[in-house]
Amino acid sequence: MELKLRFANRDDVKELIDVCNACFEEHTDYEKALKVFDETYHDPNQLYLIGLFNDKIVAHTKITIIPTMFDGMDTYAILNHVCVLPEYRRHHIAKYMIKAIKDICKSRGCSQIKLWSCNFRQAAHQCYYNAGFEVLDAKFFEFKL
Repeated sequence: MELKLRFANRDDVKELIDVCNACFEEHTDYEKALKVFDETYHDPNQLYLIGLFNDKIVAHTKITIIPTMFDGMDTYAILNHVCVLPEYRRHHIAKYMIKAIKDICKSRGCSQIKLWSCNFRQAAHQCYYNAGFEVLDAKFFEFKL
């Protein structure tokens, strides 16, 4: 299987959202997604990485680079929506993407890559462990506005 990785463009948004909706059982609205994509596309710290097989988007992640000014806290990245379509899993696509993500983040001056994953996503957790990620002793907090 030959996977091609590249950054998404506006023409990819609908298919990218279809992948995320399928992987996470979401119902993201295309118009909202296009609006956010248009607002963030030129921000060098917000990257939408897609994986293509035979010109079909089969994988995606959003990389957000967080530059910091605080002593002891270097620039880091947060991954969001790391996903591979179910029928394309077990072909090492996530492994290939994570290697590319590490290279991208290193080239952008990141010292760490962080992500969060729902407790029930055990297969994803194993993939992250295999890629060298460690579980932090932390809680994920949320405040809805």
